Amino acid sequence: MENKAKTAPVKTGRITSIDALRGFDMFWIKGGENLVHSIYALIPVSIMTAIDKQFDHVEWAGFHFYDLIFPLFLFLVGVVLPFSMGRHLEQGGGKKALYWRAFRRLILLFFLGLVYNGLFRHSLHDLRIPGVLQRIAICYFIAAIVVINFKVRGQAIITGLLLLGYWAAMALIPVPGIGAGVITPAGNLSGYIDRQLVPHPFCCYAFGDNEGLFSTIPAVATALLGALAGWWLRSGRQPAKKAAGLALAGIGCLAAGSIWSIWFPIIKNVWSSSFVLFAGGWSLLFLALFYWIIDVRGFQRWSFFFVVIGANAILIYVLRGQINLNMVLGWLGYGQKALGAGWMLFWRLVEIGVFWVFLYFLYRKRWFLRV
Repeated sequence: MENKAKTAPVKTGRITSIDALRGFDMFWIKGGENLVHSIYALIPVSIMTAIDKQFDHVEWAGFHFYDLIFPLFLFLVGVVLPFSMGRHLEQGGGKKALYWRAFRRLILLFFLGLVYNGLFRHSLHDLRIPGVLQRIAICYFIAAIVVINFKVRGQAIITGLLLLGYWAAMALIPVPGIGAGVITPAGNLSGYIDRQLVPHPFCCYAFGDNEGLFSTIPAVATALLGALAGWWLRSGRQPAKKAAGLALAGIGCLAAGSIWSIWFPIIKNVWSSSFVLFAGGWSLLFLALFYWIIDVRGFQRWSFFFVVIGANAILIYVLRGQINLNMVLGWLGYGQKALGAGWMLFWRLVEIGVFWVFLYFLYRKRWFLRV
């Protein structure tokens, strides 16, 4: 997906498919997965068993649809970088303003991540420092610095070096008392580093942290893959060729990730290099599909539901972490089992509807959380 020097970038407005795909992704994070579980509880047939399984994370090695949700969002964070920063530089803006924008977003996203983790609900001693928004903040900042200072070829090289370097470290650096190259929950290098460098009250799960320190290195590569896709979308190529290129790149990443998994398994918890490519492949395919349907073929009406969510994705993520249906039921003294599968499905639909109407109100007012 190299941006040839003689191919002038297209000065386009906002690409609707990016907002729609972001909203599609956020829908599953903030309500959609519980909707699927509720449908399965009501209709426990074999096909629903298979679908329901896809909306739980793989315990360790492997890949379910729900394992795609976070890397897809991080991928989309990278996709918009060439549009926002490229336009700024083309209009004669200096790098200093971009550095400040990236730093400001780093601080604000990290702070919102702490709020999501319970900054105002728990004592500092009980507060978990790593988190989804914290990882997005760090990856956005580093990817932004790379995009500001390197051309497309350099960004691609850095992406490859991050993945290869992480693999080499995980395979060759020994964990005391265990050895090198042990990719198990208790024996992997990434989890060991988290346990040593992040004080226990602020970290971790049993053997490390899903959004820990060392595994953030390959997560940056996920954002940079998105940036490469963004440059491709921003090029002067024909829209149909852009969609085809994204799809071919997605197939290539899926193949590369599958082959690499022979030596370095696909593991979301440590964000393995094969996981980056495999999830990146699916992200590229989804982007190609959404771009083809919405921006190339012009079928946009169906996507409005997701566009409204995608326009305020960070806001709904934080808000739903502070109040959701499970919390409300707890306040009222009800448990999910006490309500029954049918009522739970009904209230899940109500929850999604209430949040969407709220986001639609903000959308109509053009009120967006810009961080």
